[in-house]
Amino acid sequence: MGAEPIDYNDPHLADRVRQLAADGVDAVFDQIGGPSFKRSFKLLARGGTLVAYGTASQRDDTNNVLASGMVVYSRLGVWNLMPNGRRALFYNFWGGKVISPKRFWRRLASDLSSVFSLLAEGAITPHVAARMPLAEAGAAMTLAESRTAYGKIVLIP
Repeated sequence: MGAEPIDYNDPHLADRVRQLAADGVDAVFDQIGGPSFKRSFKLLARGGTLVAYGTASQRDDTNNVLASGMVVYSRLGVWNLMPNGRRALFYNFWGGKVISPKRFWRRLASDLSSVFSLLAEGAITPHVAARMPLAEAGAAMTLAESRTAYGKIVLIP
């Protein structure tokens, strides 16, 4: 679909992106957070969009989650006010679950239906690195966090 995966740990990531797209990229999907959001936003072309959808870099952070979230939303909001033709948004998978559960479940059903349709059509194909029994969930998590598995780890009941 025209996407080129790039290793976010590459110390020359920005240079690599600029080799592929000298004027910047149309979209960046960033689940790392922290300084990575800023780096990702700078890589966008005019008209490009940053979709922030996680803060993995803060996984072990003991700070107030609500305060951290407000900082992220504020930063993205300020970036949207800049006259550079780029935009940033945060896709919160769990957003609205408590406040508006019916709307949350409708959105979830719609989003997942879209993904499953693309899978059924063959428009997207997931790369599965390993299939492991559910009883080995701990080992699966260790593998997933090892950064040695290319693709998803699937747990089989």
